[in-house]
Amino acid sequence: MAAKIKVMIIDDSALVRQVVSQALGRDPGIDVVATASDPVFAVEKLRAQWPDVIVLDIEMPRMDGISFLRKIMTERPTPVVICSSLAERGAQATFEALGAGAVSIITKPKAGLKAFLENAANDIVLAVRTAARANLRALPRAKSHAASLVRPKISADALIPPGPPTAMAHTTDQLIAIGTSTGGTQALEAVLTRLPATTLGIVIVQHMPEKFTAMFSERLNNLCEIEVREAQNGDRVMPGRALIAPGGRHMMLKRSGAQYLVEVVDGPLINRHKPSVDVLFRSVAKFAGANALGIIMTGMGDDGARGLKEMHDAGATTIAQDEASCVVFGMPREAIKLDAADQILPLGKIPDAINEFTRKAS
Repeated sequence: MAAKIKVMIIDDSALVRQVVSQALGRDPGIDVVATASDPVFAVEKLRAQWPDVIVLDIEMPRMDGISFLRKIMTERPTPVVICSSLAERGAQATFEALGAGAVSIITKPKAGLKAFLENAANDIVLAVRTAARANLRALPRAKSHAASLVRPKISADALIPPGPPTAMAHTTDQLIAIGTSTGGTQALEAVLTRLPATTLGIVIVQHMPEKFTAMFSERLNNLCEIEVREAQNGDRVMPGRALIAPGGRHMMLKRSGAQYLVEVVDGPLINRHKPSVDVLFRSVAKFAGANALGIIMTGMGDDGARGLKEMHDAGATTIAQDEASCVVFGMPREAIKLDAADQILPLGKIPDAINEFTRKAS
């Protein structure tokens, strides 16, 4: 029998500690070994038993969660799941926690804990299980957001039907499509900050909640030579620009004459995600075909695997991130199983591949 995942919960709310403990306690593979009302109390308990995963609040007395997270990641790297409100006031602090090394984030409500337990118990369990499998060697360059909701899976057919590519065989406009999830925020930073302003247009789906994609895009825009922005409906895909699908909306590629545009739409969760990588990749397969480079990177689950296969079959060049550099190898693994990837590359080599694809397109 596999060993149980040992979890410590650190939150100044006794009710939250109780509710989260109950949610995790329902999973026979998880054992809540300790709880603490703040990081100072937690340190004492950590001396007795170190957990496999820590569930951590941000705003707490005596020491805030971000400071504690940085301390943990420096002294003894441990998978950490942030449990915090996504209210606008606290969103920046939560995003800082992701940058400090948290593996994922789940939502703590301001009220209605009973409803929280009923509606989000699967989210909590999945976030902890994902964190327990995280590749901590990759964490300095890659951390991420919330795990997927456990709901019946709907395929990309719900938004964009499958069919033969309609792309022109040859065009001067070429582009790059990237899909990622758990571990993707820092993986994208590692890639995009190494690209020159002459890079082909890029369209990106990063599984991330609403509000976060705007902040994430702004942060990357300040770090990169290329322009990085949260996509708006009708934005043109053009050299030197990366468009990130907004949280809570799907993004699809469209063609208008000789130009590529993005369409940002609402719709159901696809593969339990919105935005969905499969939706983007299928649209790229149909409207760009061989004029595109598709890249699937670190993430849990299989969103994007089938879409990358469709891109591959439409003539696109395709890449999957390798296991050693992924925080979670789920999405790339599933794509590789489908023979969707022409190349399997470590994170550090992906910028070079993008630059080479751009060079050949010029």
